[in-house]
Amino acid sequence: MLDYKTLKEHYKFTDEEEMLLKELQPRMRELADTFVDEFYDYIWGFGKTAQFLKNKQIIEYHRQKIKEWFINLFCGQYDLPYFLYLYKIGEIHVRIGLPTHYVNSAFTFVRTFVLRSIEDNFSNKEHHVKEIKAVEKIIDMNLDSLTSSYREEELSKFLSLSKIEKGILTGLKKFNSYINYFLAGALALVAFFAVGLFVYDIYLLFFSDIGIEKGILTVLGSLLVLWAAIELIHEEINHLQGKGFAIGAFIMLAMAALIRKVLIYSLSSEKGLELLIIAIVIVGLALAYWLVGGKKKALEL
Repeated sequence: MLDYKTLKEHYKFTDEEEMLLKELQPRMRELADTFVDEFYDYIWGFGKTAQFLKNKQIIEYHRQKIKEWFINLFCGQYDLPYFLYLYKIGEIHVRIGLPTHYVNSAFTFVRTFVLRSIEDNFSNKEHHVKEIKAVEKIIDMNLDSLTSSYREEELSKFLSLSKIEKGILTGLKKFNSYINYFLAGALALVAFFAVGLFVYDIYLLFFSDIGIEKGILTVLGSLLVLWAAIELIHEEINHLQGKGFAIGAFIMLAMAALIRKVLIYSLSSEKGLELLIIAIVIVGLALAYWLVGGKKKALEL
């Protein structure tokens, strides 16, 4: 945990700002119940809040603690006990497995609520600007203190590993990076061959007796595969930049290849069984793609 004096120095938090926050406390105490009600409306929108607030007793206890924290935000005395209090709250968040995303998002609401309330009650502009600066700093310091527990938890897990375990972990991370770059290169090669397939199908359309109807469907199928390959490369680039693994794009590529076959076989009366099998596989892939897409949206919530 960062020394609280150093923390206040880094944020250039002054005694005058402490007094400004203390002056705001009576007004914020009056708004505390409204704050808690609106805060709960906000966090229930996260979707998974019920996993952490499982019954009425826990909810009532949590509401009381949130109210105390909000009023204490304007206590005007930001010393070691105050920051230890924040750090312990952060430790509880870590222990119950509360995602840092929830904490950061909740503080957006806190900031908006407080700033809105002081916007509605100011007369002197210069004094109002000082209030805003003080509020911004204390909210940021609170967030800094709460999330420091997460950083120290991650660091302690890494430091608790033996040299061999650290070496294996570091090696696996490097190997994973190499594999990702290899995959990106392989996808570029697939896209290159997809272009070749598209060009070859164009050639067959004009310089063979394949038939214009079948030729056009074949070209469309090749174009679909090329599009899916390009989309997959795009998703892999996102993955290399730190985003999630694009399993949906792989499913899309497989669907594109099968749809190409359907376009070709649809003109043949002898491929009925093959078409039925491919259709079943496409439906299965479409269902998998839908499930993956639904899970992704749920995670974003």
